Amino acid sequence: MMDDYVFYDCLTAPSPRRARIFIAEKGLAIPTVQVDLRHKEQLGEAYKAINPRCTVPALKLPDGRVLGDNASIARYLEEIRPDPPLMGRDPVEKAVVAEWNAIAESDGLLAMAEVIRNSLPGMKGRALTGPKDYDQIPELAERGRARIGNFFELLDRRLSEQAYLGGEAFSVADITAFVVIEFAGWVKLVPDENHSALRSWYEAVSLRPSAKV
Repeated sequence: MMDDYVFYDCLTAPSPRRARIFIAEKGLAIPTVQVDLRHKEQLGEAYKAINPRCTVPALKLPDGRVLGDNASIARYLEEIRPDPPLMGRDPVEKAVVAEWNAIAESDGLLAMAEVIRNSLPGMKGRALTGPKDYDQIPELAERGRARIGNFFELLDRRLSEQAYLGGEAFSVADITAFVVIEFAGWVKLVPDENHSALRSWYEAVSLRPSAKV
């Protein structure tokens, strides 16, 4: 039972989607509150009292404490619901999953954010998440596009060698990379026919029940 928890979500944003997939893979049902990012609800005083960083996702625990980041939410849920393991099953696999999740975040998620937040008109003045406003830098969008292309190449090489990024088991690293590719489609950045291993992996992950949440 998770009735004493609250998950703060936004159905249209990539970061909470990562947590939502993780929660679904764990088979958990957590009461959810939608935060309207489009109308800047995350910047209001009510949500700021929940998460001063003004970001989603956030997970409110039964004791009232709030976890305000994908890393902390995943770590906590892995501890309280270890099966199925999504962060590795032995010391080496745990290390490899952590490494590839970090790669997916730095080389993929941050590159994608560079493109979207520095190019879309709706992000004008909001080039970074959080309570402070930052102007767009168009050059960062162009750099981000190049980085996403390199990220696709890196994933394709990795996935031509094994089933999943962390090894033979689906993990949080796959969730992060999957969400990156989904949202890169917003700006028409997609794996091409040369990325056969990546495209096969993406199709398989798309069929998982958790991908439908």
